[in-house]
Amino acid sequence: MPDVRLASPQGKWIVLTTVLGSSMALLDSTVVNVALPTIGRDLNASLSALQWTVNAYMLTLAGLILLGGSLGDHYGRRRIFLIGVVWFALASLLCGLAPTDIVLIAARALQGIGGALLTPGSLALIQASFHPDDRAKAVGLWSGFGGIGAAVGPFLGGWLVDGPGWRWVFLLNVPLALLCLPVALRHVPESSDPTSRGRFDVLGAALGAVSLALVTYALIEARSGSVAVPVTAVLGVLAGIAFLYVEKHRPAPMMPLDIFASRQFTAVNLVTLCVYAAFGGFFFLTALQLQTVSGYSALQAGTALLPTTALMLLFSARSGALADRIGPRIPLTIGPLLCAAGMLLMVRVGKHANYLTDVLPAMVVMGAGMVTLVAPLTATVLASVETARAGLASGINNAAARAAGLVAVAALPLLTGMAPDAYRSADAFDAAFDRAMPICAAVLVIGSVLAFTTVRRPTPPCAHPHCRTHGCVTHPPLEGTNTLPPEGEPAGRGGGTGAHDTDRNDGKRLR
Repeated sequence: MPDVRLASPQGKWIVLTTVLGSSMALLDSTVVNVALPTIGRDLNASLSALQWTVNAYMLTLAGLILLGGSLGDHYGRRRIFLIGVVWFALASLLCGLAPTDIVLIAARALQGIGGALLTPGSLALIQASFHPDDRAKAVGLWSGFGGIGAAVGPFLGGWLVDGPGWRWVFLLNVPLALLCLPVALRHVPESSDPTSRGRFDVLGAALGAVSLALVTYALIEARSGSVAVPVTAVLGVLAGIAFLYVEKHRPAPMMPLDIFASRQFTAVNLVTLCVYAAFGGFFFLTALQLQTVSGYSALQAGTALLPTTALMLLFSARSGALADRIGPRIPLTIGPLLCAAGMLLMVRVGKHANYLTDVLPAMVVMGAGMVTLVAPLTATVLASVETARAGLASGINNAAARAAGLVAVAALPLLTGMAPDAYRSADAFDAAFDRAMPICAAVLVIGSVLAFTTVRRPTPPCAHPHCRTHGCVTHPPLEGTNTLPPEGEPAGRGGGTGAHDTDRNDGKRLR
């Protein structure tokens, strides 16, 4: 049974370790978009190369994150977490030194593998180390610091791009890793799941990643007219079908399909796909629009995005509490509509856009919508399945959100007719951006309609701290099992997210 108390020196060191580790992946997911125009100019990269700079990371992360959690359960959460930190740091170093766009894209894919190892382990170490009475407070601290990191990420990215240069967006991860490693080795206890049998669904993970990769390639390269595009698209669909077949018939699948027997869980994941597809496309294109068309510096563009995460950080807890009282249906219906309105307001942002009158109103409306929907979305996912599968449910939801963003970044330039060098021309990019925002808004409206027609109030509502506080705008939090299981029920396996219970060699249950 875990016995570390939050007030102890060791407890503080554990929180610091997990915050440092998760901050590497969190910052990377929020600062890179701001650096894209400068990366493109410096490496003479096409628009498709910039798309791959974002998508290569999301591809490997989304495809392997569930497998990464399972590895931590079996081989040790601290061990796999530290391997992920080292891997991520080395890949970041390669990103920072990349001489060409091809090398940068390959390094970003390697970064995603490291992220898939360290991201599940971050929260899992808290769940497995702290005394049950302190676990919720520790998770709250971890979540709060993560929200602050998400809020300052675009600002920090802009400052680095305008100052030391875009390479430091990646090189910053190296000193974070060097600080995290000795602290973790000295102060964080090792833990694992004694019920883990070491069966890893490598085939399922590979098929899922290959399917995403092939479909993404087909979408990004469709403008080229190459014969390889339709062939790749068909192979991607076939790989997806094979993935579902394998997951249905394997004895220990990465993603057990029977979890989708819950209509509520299925419905909320469909809403998640719509919401995070729109978010992914919005933040990818907006960072380019503000710099290419409106003439903002990288720092100004990063600062312009702050209101969305700041509003979430300030008001998500209240939104979660409100959803507990009235149920998730109304927040999940209204939230996407507000976000859609914010995206439509962004059409007004063109050349020489004024921040106070053009950009800020759109960001505030967008932030209000995200405050309304994100915390209830997380809570509903976790409350839609039994406690023992909460970690699995969260892992699937997290992977779905990342996959949705990946597909959106690949598809939007195709749907809006962006040329390979569109981001170099203010007029061409502005016209495409004006076509993209209504598309993103329409996807959000579809998500709103799905929520209104399919989502019902879960019983009981989720009481975990992460269900009410969440500061990241690119994906939902990766959650573990609830802090305390129902009386008489063993704290179950989290289904491969790595955020499971601590060792139970003494046969006792956490109460």
